[in-house]
Amino acid sequence: MADAQTKSARDKPAIRTDVNLGSMNTLGVETRAGQFVEIHHPDQLRALFEAGFFKRQSPIVLGEGSNLLFISEPERPVLKMSVRGREMKTEKDGTVLLKAGAGENWHQLVKHCVEKGVGGIENLALIPGTVGAAPIQNIGAYGVELKDVFDSLTAFNLKTGKFRTFTADVCEFGYRDSIFKNELRERVIVCDVTLRLTKDSHSLNLSYSGLTDYLETKDILAPSINDVFNAVVEIRRSKLPDPSDIGNAGSFFKNPIVSIDHYQKLKAAYPKIPSYKIGNDEYKIPAAWLIEQAGWKGKRVGNVSTYKNQALVIVNHGGATGEEIYNHALNIQKSVLEKFDIDLLPEVNIVGTAS
Repeated sequence: MADAQTKSARDKPAIRTDVNLGSMNTLGVETRAGQFVEIHHPDQLRALFEAGFFKRQSPIVLGEGSNLLFISEPERPVLKMSVRGREMKTEKDGTVLLKAGAGENWHQLVKHCVEKGVGGIENLALIPGTVGAAPIQNIGAYGVELKDVFDSLTAFNLKTGKFRTFTADVCEFGYRDSIFKNELRERVIVCDVTLRLTKDSHSLNLSYSGLTDYLETKDILAPSINDVFNAVVEIRRSKLPDPSDIGNAGSFFKNPIVSIDHYQKLKAAYPKIPSYKIGNDEYKIPAAWLIEQAGWKGKRVGNVSTYKNQALVIVNHGGATGEEIYNHALNIQKSVLEKFDIDLLPEVNIVGTAS
């Protein structure tokens, strides 16, 4: 019976038509996919390839839909990656290699690690989305980025029909960026990710001031990975709305990086502007501060608003179209550009074409 079930899971998956994607994106935008297919095993990608599914066009790959905005009905097929599975192996030096399927929920994986006493990703708690999306975006929070713990991933090439292992040195990780968002965009699909974590002697990252301030207020002087995990969860919940309560995609914009010359001009005009020095000649400016200063924090237009507790988040109060949300974001960008001469870039992937 187990062999039959395994074979069934690897057969060519059913291709469905006219599928409602409203419950498959955290912004809650109602839209429909002309073609939809769900992948539960990597071999199903090869079966689709052999059937010619990828010949005409690359699909829109969907995890939990936590980092995208549909502004029109997708013209391309939608492929949902639901490959599950976790495998944890401890090496002789105490390093833990954790391999997880692309369809695993990211936060649940972080929680699983903390419960097992495995450290390295506790700062990345409560980031929405799946494991497969994590390296594409090079997710990061509270002083840690995925690249800091990344070992390798397996991806399927839509042009060759072959699987390939990618190690960190070829992934071109940058700030919310990777080779999978650029050169290999729409050419490969991530199937699994392997992380290099710690079983003992954890090296905690407490560089983020908001995190250290929280731990100090709780009188936690020697924090554990569990303390860090709980702190991050509580901080994020105090700032960010739960997508199950109100539609949102988390941080909508990236924090911009400006030259030292631009920063000095901003500092002269706005002495209290927050910043983080990046290298010798660049500064990162919190996008939330820029948006708030431009007057958008808590501002509502129709069914769309900028979240009252965190200006980086755009929320759908119910019934908003993707284009309404998109126009709200464009107006924020325009205001910030006019006030600060900074062009905010979306962290969310925009799918479709505005009318």
